[in-house]
Amino acid sequence: WLGLKKIYSITQQGNYLLRIELQDWRGNRRHIEYSFSLGGPSTNFTLQLSRTSGSIPNALPEHARLRFSTADRATAGGSSCPQSHPGGWWHSECEETNLNGNYVTPRSRGRLDRGKGLYWKPKKGRYYLLKSTKIMIHPTDLKNFD
Repeated sequence: WLGLKKIYSITQQGNYLLRIELQDWRGNRRHIEYSFSLGGPSTNFTLQLSRTSGSIPNALPEHARLRFSTADRATAGGSSCPQSHPGGWWHSECEETNLNGNYVTPRSRGRLDRGKGLYWKPKKGRYYLLKSTKIMIHPTDLKNFD
């Protein structure tokens, strides 16, 4: 994990796309890409997204200002997501995604265990319990980065 300060510093150099790659426990691989902006430390690394492409339904709110939160630093509005869903993340609702949760295998069928794992849950779709995730950024204009 690079860390938010380093990612913020990189994104200040130009326009970037955010690509999320997901693999479920059956070996299926899917991805989604967003144009995005990331605020600095003074905004709690606020993330704003706009989907551009992908092979999986969107599970993150678009155009909303999502603040990064952890168990020791909750989001505005008093959300309890970071306490009940481990790992720092840009939560808007506790049920949509957590790509920094605990590593939970499919044998953990209990709802409490699943909610602490890595998952992707579109609003009108199935719950994807994940084996692996990758979160990457790349410049939108590669010609400027020769």
